[in-house]
Amino acid sequence: MKLLLDTQLLLWASAGSASLPGAARKLISGIGNELIFSVASIWETAIKHAKGMTVFRADPGLLRSSLLGNGYAELAITGPHATAVASLPPIHKDPFDRLLIAQAMVEGITLLTADGTIAKYPGPIRKV
Repeated sequence: MKLLLDTQLLLWASAGSASLPGAARKLISGIGNELIFSVASIWETAIKHAKGMTVFRADPGLLRSSLLGNGYAELAITGPHATAVASLPPIHKDPFDRLLIAQAMVEGITLLTADGTIAKYPGPIRKV
């Protein structure tokens, strides 16, 4: 199964955090699952890291390198992803999360999240 991890799950997984839900941990380590991160998550981390937000302590360059080194595939942001955001209902206001939702829908891959608001969207979203 192709799994696009949202930014929070990526940060928890890369840090080996106990905050990572067990269901996410099981899917991430599952044989045959393809793990994917979005450039949008690196962008979000870069912006929030530069602002000094404590949740985003990870250096975005090191995060990206670590994810690639651990077998994650990188998903670029394309025009169809950006335009698909316009068709989403206004359930969630965070632009990064909305882009991740659109990417999952356009690409037909499962967005893995611990965020209950993201999970309210229709489509290939799995709350852990």
